[in-house]
Amino acid sequence: MKVHVVGAGLAGSEVAYQLATRGIEVVLHEMRPAKMTPVHRTGFFAELVCSNSLKSEEIHNASGLLKHEMELFGSLILKIARECRVPAGKALAVDRERFSARVTEEVLKSGVQLTVEEVSEVPDDGNVWVIATGPATSESLANWLIGKLGDALYFFDAVAPIIAADSIDYSKVFFADRYGVGTNDYINCPMDEEQYDRFYEALVHAEVLPMEGFDSHLLFERCKPIEEIARSGKMSLLFGPLRPVGLIDPRTNRQPYAIVQLRKENLEGTMYNIVGFQTRLKWSEQKRVIRLIPGLENAEILRYGVMHRNFYVNSRKVLDCYFRLKGAERIFFAGQITGVEGYMESTASGLYVALNVYRYLRGQSLLRLPTITMMGSLFDYVCNGITDQLQPMYANYGLLKDSKDRQKAAERSLKGLREFLVEAGWREG
Repeated sequence: MKVHVVGAGLAGSEVAYQLATRGIEVVLHEMRPAKMTPVHRTGFFAELVCSNSLKSEEIHNASGLLKHEMELFGSLILKIARECRVPAGKALAVDRERFSARVTEEVLKSGVQLTVEEVSEVPDDGNVWVIATGPATSESLANWLIGKLGDALYFFDAVAPIIAADSIDYSKVFFADRYGVGTNDYINCPMDEEQYDRFYEALVHAEVLPMEGFDSHLLFERCKPIEEIARSGKMSLLFGPLRPVGLIDPRTNRQPYAIVQLRKENLEGTMYNIVGFQTRLKWSEQKRVIRLIPGLENAEILRYGVMHRNFYVNSRKVLDCYFRLKGAERIFFAGQITGVEGYMESTASGLYVALNVYRYLRGQSLLRLPTITMMGSLFDYVCNGITDQLQPMYANYGLLKDSKDRQKAAERSLKGLREFLVEAGWREG
């Protein structure tokens, strides 16, 4: 029996690699570069389209604990991310092109068979299929899923612009990390109140690209376009992406009224991502508004922000606790299409699915992860929340039942997961 994985994103790449390295025959179906999505630019696996940051590695941060758990699982994606990291303070950020190229190289080296084609439906062929097409699922497959499931959801998502480093006026900006924690990896563009007012007015009155079916109520909070945040109130940006707290301008020894931060997009530092500037403004308007930011008056925009519709299924209604389609034991789902939110969360779901697909093929019972773990509690939330209406969820300590003492919660999680994986035969003791 073969395993067919649809989608070579973070989750799909992880599933394919984990199974292939355990001797399973895996066929990976990826439609890029033959057919591109609205947000992808290459045919490489695991291409990051929103941000190059994979968030914190500190264990007291939920994202950090999640990474420690993934390390126990033997995550390929995490391993390569650390190889391809770029300076970003406490965050794990990567050179996205090098990262995707390395993931592609390692997955293909593992013996995975690649088929470049669009999958529009899952055939009844007796094989196991893992749907890991992510938020940019093709229209034809999305329509097949909607027809089959009868209950699918979607939300709108946006990505931020990237600018050329040599187009920044460094006389008007400064390098620093919040509260001085880090290695001064962020470029900070300070604004006084007058500059902020001018920027804010331009932003809220700028023209946006029309999008069929757009509904602001379907925006996922963590990827909300900056113009939508701004429209909620003039002070909203000062408590959001332009918050100046913890940053002191060395030229004035004062905290600026507002701050726009830039983060390295590649290791060479030739490209910078404008942090928190996801947008659906028209491209001409993006240029006009961005050039109102001190230091970016002559900014060269290498990639404009874009917006797209993200697709995910209502896992609470249509999937079981193993991310398997109810009534169809050969069809699993992995990644953001399940309702987990975030790069590492999507990858982690791929590890979980790979574990259970492997056990299924060996005739063993499927296993749920302990809910004392970040992964286990996240997947339990997605599949078994208190309401039938699923909203995408990312790793956070609020998911754990007893997390007041985060150090103890993390130690309990890692000890429990290590024992679980040994007993499951996934790793040695």
